[in-house]
Amino acid sequence: MKQDRSLLVITHLSQLLDLITGFGGFIVPLILWLTQRERVLAMDEHGKSIMNFQISMFIYAIVCVPLILLFGLGLLGLALIALLCFVFPIINAVKANNGEEPSYPLSMQIIK
Repeated sequence: MKQDRSLLVITHLSQLLDLITGFGGFIVPLILWLTQRERVLAMDEHGKSIMNFQISMFIYAIVCVPLILLFGLGLLGLALIALLCFVFPIINAVKANNGEEPSYPLSMQIIK
């Protein structure tokens, strides 16, 4: 295994493709994690964190859709999810560059 912090950073930042494509922020990190987890040191841990975060945010977004009918609370929830999906990949890319462990709040531990 080799240490490749730049690939870890790219994996975290690739989540921002959701802003452009709508779905690339899930597909690209998934492919990077699955293909590089046994070659790059700490990729398995970072990849699992990213996938858990992405799946959790998707579940939260699905829950927010019916809440739109309840005084617009779903819109507030979707705005919060969008903010989290923008901020935390950047924070964790910086952490990956510094050799720190990733930390995504509100992530359900679906992939262990």
